[in-house]
Formats: sequence, C-alpha cells, structure tokens
Amino acid sequence: MAVFTEVSLEQAQHIATALNLGSVTDLQGITGGIENTNYFLTCKSQTGPSEPHEQTYVLTLFERLSSTELPFYLKLMQHLATNGIAVPCPKANDKGDMLHTVAGKPAAVVNKLAGRSQLEPQSAHCAALGETLAHMHLAAQSFETTQPNLRGLTWWNDTAPVVLPHLQQAQTQLLLQELALQNHTGASSAYAALPRGPVHADLFRDNVMFEGDRLTGIFDFYFAGVDAWLFDLCVCLNDWAIHLDTGEWDLPRAQALVTAYERVRPLTAAERELLNPMLRAAGLRFWISRLWDFHLPREANMLNPHDPTHFEKILRARVAKPLLLSTLAQQGTEVMPA
Repeated sequence: MAVFTEVSLEQAQHIATALNLGSVTDLQGITGGIENTNYFLTCKSQTGPSEPHEQTYVLTLFERLSSTELPFYLKLMQHLATNGIAVPCPKANDKGDMLHTVAGKPAAVVNKLAGRSQLEPQSAHCAALGETLAHMHLAAQSFETTQPNLRGLTWWNDTAPVVLPHLQQAQTQLLLQELALQNHTGASSAYAALPRGPVHADLFRDNVMFEGDRLTGIFDFYFAGVDAWLFDLCVCLNDWAIHLDTGEWDLPRAQALVTAYERVRPLTAAERELLNPMLRAAGLRFWISRLWDFHLPREANMLNPHDPTHFEKILRARVAKPLLLSTLAQQGTEVMPA
C-alpha cells in the first residue's frame, strides 16, 4: 500500500462529496504494500440533529489494474458483504457506481474495518481464519462474474524469464524445477478435479483484522480471481502456520486452520492428493512476484518492497518437508475426512 500517486485534499473532498461522505477532516497515506496507492480518508458528516459523526474510510487508487478488470473485485466484495462475510463493502454514488476516478486513476472507497492485524497469530486466530475462509469460498459460489487469477500459472511462466537474470545458479535451478512441477500439475486430471471459484489469493496476516481472538474482517481483495480453493488455503498456511524465521511449520497452528476450514467444507480426495504441490505453488507464486517487485521496482513515496528471500526460504521448506494431514490430526482434534 505504497503511495505512487499524490492525492490533494481538494481531490479527496471531490470523491467524498460524490459519495455523500461529508467533509474531509484528514487524509493519511498508508504504507505496507506495493501494488496500489492507499489513503485513510476521514470524513465528518451530519447524520441528523445530533452532533456531526466522524468516520474513516480507505481510499484506493489502482496503479496496475484496469477499469475493465476492477468491477470483478468490487462486485465480489459487495457480494460477499451482502452474504454475511466480514469484508469491506465499496461505496457507491447515487447512480450505484462503485468505481470512481481520482487524480486520473481508477479508484474506490471502502469502509475501514474494526480491529487490528494479528501479526503473531496463535491457534485461535488460525481457527477463526480457516472457518471464515471456508464460508467465504462457499458464499462466492453464487457470484456470477468471472475473472481468472491474474497472478496464476500463466503469469508465473511469463514473469520467470524476467527475474531469472537476477538469480544465482541454485536459485535458478529451484525456480525452473518448481515451475516445471506446476506446469505438470496444472495439466493433471487431479488438478482439473479441484473445486474452484473466486478466491482471495493474498490472504496474509496483514490482510485480516481481529478484536482479541474474534475475526472482524478480511480486506485487500485486489489479487482475487477464480482459482482452486485449495490454492487459497495453501496461501494462508504458508503465512499463518509457519515460523517466519525458518519457514518451517508450526503444526498446532496448521492443524487449527485446516480443521476449522474442514468443519465448514471438508477437503475432497483431489485436494488431499494435491495439498503439497499446491503449498509449493503458493510459495512459488509469491517468490516470483517478490523477485519481480524487488528487482524491477516502481518509483513511489513510502514504498517498502518485500524481501524475496523470505518466500525462497518457504518454498525450500515446502520441498524439504511435505505437510501430512495425518500428522495434523495427531496434533489434537482429528482432521475430518473428505
């Protein structure tokens, strides 16, 4: 959430007025990511005879996504919110439009979620995430708009040649071997049998809010797309259920996440078969994207590119030690069978 495009108070007030949000009282750039420009937009509105009410929103200017791609994300968030999933709902103008223009860029405004990110999650947080993720997948089944995961296998194949010149020999060997595995897996009958639908595809610790152990919301859906639900689960496992310093599993957290997910939606036989290839796929996806962002950065204020070696470490850990569902069952509550 770096700031690539500067937004003035006048421009912020223009969008606030169009959305009937009131008078802008504060506008603060948000750091943390590297894709879009994000601001906290605080507005004061008169909601009746009482004192003016102040509320903070998130204003996002989209730096890479096009106006033709964006309706998928905004409508998906609206659909999930309407179906009881704790996600921010995009604000619409009087005509019902959720996609706007600010500083010459496509933009959206959503409500700011309550709580804070849990950057050192415990088993209770992982269980809450697993349960919500399964409910989100099921709720998204009825979403009729479709768009592929734009950072899926096709993008990995296209981007790998761009980052390979920046790698050492051992890194090059690992990337090419894993990419070959994913192309082979993607052509398999087991992969074709995986349940799929709209997924978040970027559900890291900093994209979920909590109040205590209670999950209060999931946000930043701008990598979402139609993909295997298992891939979404594996992205979560690779971040929420590991020791960050080593990339190795924290088995109680992994068990809590998977068990809670399966209480809502048990994994299929194909998903069980491809769990570890998909864990490696999730590691490869973010290693490639972080290599790309690190070695080919864009200019921006407040830009903090992520260290790509973190996901190289995770990918090597996934190769060295596959995750066994039978091992998770031994951690406590038995993982439900498919």
